[in-house]
Amino acid sequence: MIDGFAKDHLHGRLRRDREALLWKLDGLSEYDARRPLTATGTSLLGLVKHVATVEARYFGEVFGRPFPEPMPRWQDSDGSDLWAAADETCEQIIGLYRRTWEHSDATIDALAIDAPGRIPWWPEPYTDTNLFAVLVHVLGETVRHAGHADILREGLDGRTGVRPEHEKEIDEKARAAYRAKVERAARPAAPVEP
Repeated sequence: MIDGFAKDHLHGRLRRDREALLWKLDGLSEYDARRPLTATGTSLLGLVKHVATVEARYFGEVFGRPFPEPMPRWQDSDGSDLWAAADETCEQIIGLYRRTWEHSDATIDALAIDAPGRIPWWPEPYTDTNLFAVLVHVLGETVRHAGHADILREGLDGRTGVRPEHEKEIDEKARAAYRAKVERAARPAAPVEP
């Protein structure tokens, strides 16, 4: 009984957090979705591309169910799975991500929570695993990158929230007052200038 509950719960959370990550692209121009927003070049569309690649590999290769399409290179030294090339559009990357969902969901639905898998790119003795461990790992990756996306989107246009139903009108005055309050609390910890 707990196996079915665990699988359904983790899978439900994964579905919810996939949507949260994609929501961060809503209403953005191609440029804003793909432009580097950190010193290391992180972009919103790059995060989606990376998570699509993660899902395709973990719910595909690990369980002998490879994703049926050619995948972007993964974790290359140039980070090519973390940014959108000039010939890749938002629509293409979002489409890829949605197709990986279908493939991943089919794997999750077909396998028992303790179904064995093998992660050849992990070091021994961690290569042998099961669906439960992979669900937890991929959920963690998705949540982590959705959190990155939250911060990046807030920096672009102030938009915050986990899901559309949680979004509120931005009250700039209230935000400024709150930020000033946090700054006042932090100020005593600032180094003293000589």
